Amino acid sequence: MNYRVVEKNNRKYIDCFAAASPIQNDRGALELIALCGENRTDLLMINAEALASDFFDLKTGVAGQILQKLVNYHIKTAFVIIDEMRIKGRFKEMINESSRGNNFRAFVSHAAAEKWILSQS
Repeated sequence: MNYRVVEKNNRKYIDCFAAASPIQNDRGALELIALCGENRTDLLMINAEALASDFFDLKTGVAGQILQKLVNYHIKTAFVIIDEMRIKGRFKEMINESSRGNNFRAFVSHAAAEKWILSQS
């Protein structure tokens, strides 16, 4: 998993920008949670390139598994999905619904995702 620890405005988050083996289940989510714990942060940014394609197809259950783990461990997560073609159908509905809460959100730019993640307490 390719990631970096970003410190900005007295906040720290993990930026997972790619993965040799894309995150495809709750085990991958647990690895991210462990990274957050090791770096003493509950803020995470995941770029679409680090996610398995099944994540974007809600029928597979992959998104549900990953998101549930992140929510259970109180990790606030911003997903950066620049390719808006991936945000469609039921996945788009889920993303729209999630924007009402503070657990996770999806963004089409890294800057917007970072602004949101740094505003989380």
